[in-house]
Amino acid sequence: MRYSVSMFEVLVYLYEHYWRPDTIPEVDQLARKLTAVGFEAEEISEALSWLQGLAIVSDASIHAAHPNSQRVYSSLEIDHIGLKGLGYLSFLESAGVLTTEWKETIIDRALAVPGGSIALDDLKIIVLMVFWTANVEPDALILDELFAEENERAIH
Repeated sequence: MRYSVSMFEVLVYLYEHYWRPDTIPEVDQLARKLTAVGFEAEEISEALSWLQGLAIVSDASIHAAHPNSQRVYSSLEIDHIGLKGLGYLSFLESAGVLTTEWKETIIDRALAVPGGSIALDDLKIIVLMVFWTANVEPDALILDELFAEENERAIH
């Protein structure tokens, strides 16, 4: 399945309109609501499929790593997520807000988006959706980092 940029718009809409993932209505009702808001059926299908993959990966807890291990990225991961994206993940991890398990989940979901390198803004949406699925609201500084445009940030 090929995911579109609009899939990310559906994900952002879900984040903005549903406090927690468990407050989302059943798939048929949600699809009707999203269609009424103006999303196309393909965008809705892509977003719901991607979210289902996120739920599966999150529930699997397959990403346990030894505390002293070092993550080596494959060429596919580097090409697909990009150096800026990997740097961003490293920043979040060093800031102590991104666990190893969440980072691996983010990488998995980023790789689930076909095509070339994904945009940093799309990676940030993936990060946000992982936090949301875990029922964790990032602190204000991380939310600022997720949403603020670089040229809009004031240097303190």
